[in-house]
Amino acid sequence: MRTFVKKIVPPVLYLNEQLIHIGQSLAGIVPELFLALFLLIYLIAELLLHRYVNKDIMGRILFITTLAGAVLALGFVLGQWGETPGFRFHSMLFLDNIAVFFKLLVIGAWIFTLLHIRIVDYDFPTELNALLIAATLGLCLLCMATHWLSVYIALELVSVSSYLLVALSPSKKAAEGSLKYLLFGAISSAIMLYGISLIYGLTGTLDFTDPAMRFELARKVPFVMYTAIFMTFGGILFKLSLVPFHVWAPDVYEATPTPLVSFLSVAPKAAVLLVLMRAVSALPTELLPLLGGIALISIIIGNVAALWQQNARRLLAYSSIAQAGYLIIGIVAFTALGFESATFYMAAYLLLNMGAFLLIDLLRPRSQTILSEYAGLGKKHIWIASTLTLIMVALAGLPPTVGFTAKWLVFSALWDSYQAQGQPWLMWLLIVGIINAAISLAYYLRLPYLLFFKPALSQPIKPRFPVTVNIIVGTLLAAILLLFFKPEFLMVWIRTMSL
Repeated sequence: MRTFVKKIVPPVLYLNEQLIHIGQSLAGIVPELFLALFLLIYLIAELLLHRYVNKDIMGRILFITTLAGAVLALGFVLGQWGETPGFRFHSMLFLDNIAVFFKLLVIGAWIFTLLHIRIVDYDFPTELNALLIAATLGLCLLCMATHWLSVYIALELVSVSSYLLVALSPSKKAAEGSLKYLLFGAISSAIMLYGISLIYGLTGTLDFTDPAMRFELARKVPFVMYTAIFMTFGGILFKLSLVPFHVWAPDVYEATPTPLVSFLSVAPKAAVLLVLMRAVSALPTELLPLLGGIALISIIIGNVAALWQQNARRLLAYSSIAQAGYLIIGIVAFTALGFESATFYMAAYLLLNMGAFLLIDLLRPRSQTILSEYAGLGKKHIWIASTLTLIMVALAGLPPTVGFTAKWLVFSALWDSYQAQGQPWLMWLLIVGIINAAISLAYYLRLPYLLFFKPALSQPIKPRFPVTVNIIVGTLLAAILLLFFKPEFLMVWIRTMSL
């Protein structure tokens, strides 16, 4: 009996320690637990309401419920600000202020999407809200992931939800777009999983924070190291729509309803950008030229291909490829200013891109967004068209907009890095980035030109917008200008965070 007790005591103590750690970890993921519970409650409520309430009333009830849940999730995330940085579930997740900031971006994009759907009066199936909740849950987990296994699981949750969101529309084009999205997503997921297995085989760990990962990779033959890292980054590059995992973006953007494209164009980018920043900080610096080359090619392909587009959503798809390249510039600078500028750029891009999709949809509600259809609409909707023009100017990176500030910051970080390291490829990346920013003017200013300088093809029907539309448009306008004149309002907040 005494021998049996001695053998059983250590496992019991170990189990107690594990239970304590699990309890502490659960306390650190309250927003994610809430979203998981909220998803279950929503699905049950949808089943019950479907039996006892007509479709219109059920739609309104579920929308209000979803919006209230999104606001509550935002409150839970805000409550995590200032918590002591620490791991959750050992090294699987890591919660700090930078993770909280990116989760705020994700949930902000979710709320904006819900408002977009309501304002333009889309009639989506009620399953849409459940898919948005699931995608947001996956993105919030992704913002905290510091282990390749947790990154992959969170990415898959986001990916499956995204495929279904694209397929929600009953049109043939949406079915085609979702199939392409699924196929390319499955390929990138398989490549990433194979890369993760290579990383584990080479280093014996999947933990970003384990020094063995950097040391062991640095000791390997460069070709082997580059291959393993590039394949592992497959899923991340896919979500960022970076070359060579970008070919899905134009078709998916064109086929998907505008508010869903708006969400998918920014929310996944925000989460995977943080994963990429954490991963780059933990991997050998030899991979930076590889990322720099991907950024350079993405900027060129995105800007050049956008010049010939005749559809606003396709144009913004190629724009997103180029903008993702500019995001990577801040990371490859590999300095504190570089990471801060990439974070600022992401926040600015989220504001601008979601604003652009909303205003495009307001001018031609629920349309196919053919560029020629916007001719002459600026004279009928001066307030909305003027704000959309300012957003396009901001996306091109011209003053006096937050887009200029964002590009100035990433280029400044890259220049400082070049002066410190003297690497020629940094200078080439800087030169190509600046030249392509000038090239982008040719397509970003096409829409303002059509709005104000081309006659309308037909007499447009002037829709009546609620007061909330003017408030949202005014808020967008104020934020775009304010963050140009006072970027420190956001930068001070960003600098208080640490990667």
